[in-house]
Amino acid sequence: ELRLADNFIAAVRRRDLANMTGLLHLSLSRNTIRHVAVGAFADLRALRALHLDGNRLTSLGEGQLRGLVNLRHLILSNNQLAALAAGALDDCAETLEDLDLSYNNLEQLPWEALGRLGNVNTLGLDHNLLASVPAGAFSRLHKLARLDMTSNRLTTIPPDPLFSRLPLLARPRGSPASALVLAFGGNPLHCNCELVWLRRLAREDDLEACASPPALGGRYFWAVGEEEFVCEPPVVTHRSPPLAVPAGRPAALRCRAVGDPEPRVRWVSPQGRLVGNSSRARAFPNGTLELLVTEPGDGGIFTCIAANAAGEATAAVELTVGPPPPPQLANSTSCDPPRDGDPDALTPPSAASASAKAADPGPPTDRGVQVTEHGATAALVQWPDQRPIPGIRMYQIQYNSSADDILVYRMIPADSRSFLLSW
Repeated sequence: ELRLADNFIAAVRRRDLANMTGLLHLSLSRNTIRHVAVGAFADLRALRALHLDGNRLTSLGEGQLRGLVNLRHLILSNNQLAALAAGALDDCAETLEDLDLSYNNLEQLPWEALGRLGNVNTLGLDHNLLASVPAGAFSRLHKLARLDMTSNRLTTIPPDPLFSRLPLLARPRGSPASALVLAFGGNPLHCNCELVWLRRLAREDDLEACASPPALGGRYFWAVGEEEFVCEPPVVTHRSPPLAVPAGRPAALRCRAVGDPEPRVRWVSPQGRLVGNSSRARAFPNGTLELLVTEPGDGGIFTCIAANAAGEATAAVELTVGPPPPPQLANSTSCDPPRDGDPDALTPPSAASASAKAADPGPPTDRGVQVTEHGATAALVQWPDQRPIPGIRMYQIQYNSSADDILVYRMIPADSRSFLLSW
């Protein structure tokens, strides 16, 4: 054994523990360790217990526990861990019996990696920032005897095959060896039909409480009757009106729904296919479906499906895709294409046209905004002198392309008489 607890060790370097091949127990608890070098424990192949609790670790990478192929007890509680790499426990996944990650700052966990800890007996995840647990996360932990998820941010706990196979008890005292001790108090549990499965299990305590819905807030979990764990089916509260867009332009279809739990919104195309994220479409969690570039075949009735544990609701949104608009410039006179020379160069009006205008003795007319020069990627927009307005220092120009409806804004000085537009 090597006990180095309650010192001021700030880092474990690569060679600090070299050649300690017979070490079985290493305690580095309650130091100030912020850094563990990759491979720092590589020679400790016989190590069975590693205590790193009470330090200042913020993350654990894939190589920092390399070589611990016989590790059974790993204590990482009371650190500042915010990230645990997916491969951090690879070398000890088959031997680990006790993993303590409590009192850290973990918002996410590599659940797939934790699911491979086939020999783990005790798993401490309490006092972290976990907001969700994926369904089936513990299904392969057949030897799990104690699971502590106290004081996280869990609003629900999904049913797990492991929970249905074993009796659940709150305290180990007097419980059979085959029982699973599950602690989940101190979470903001949302007591609806998704937690009925947990309410039906026999328990010995009443420490857990409901945080919501409002009618059940503050009541002890085990004192709430099963009939009060209810869900509300979805109701579509908003959907896009019939929408018509020219081909080639984007289209946003919107659908909002309420229910308990919050409904998940999906979209079905007019051809009956489920529409998800692709190169041409984006589906957002708030129920919006955005078609990035519409095609004539996209037209038809799109179906919004809002579903939760209590049922589903549907709504239809009609999309019409018309022919693409002709290319044009807003507020412009007719523009001839560039002639000889650089296609991107600005082309002035013809000399003959200028001479004709000069020879015209008629009164000048205010033609407003004009495109006086143009090219393939630029145009010069001009306008006549205007009477100055006291106090006005800047003007704002806004314009958009014929390919979309996104406005572009530019600020120009009040004495300007032209603006070079490029695209």
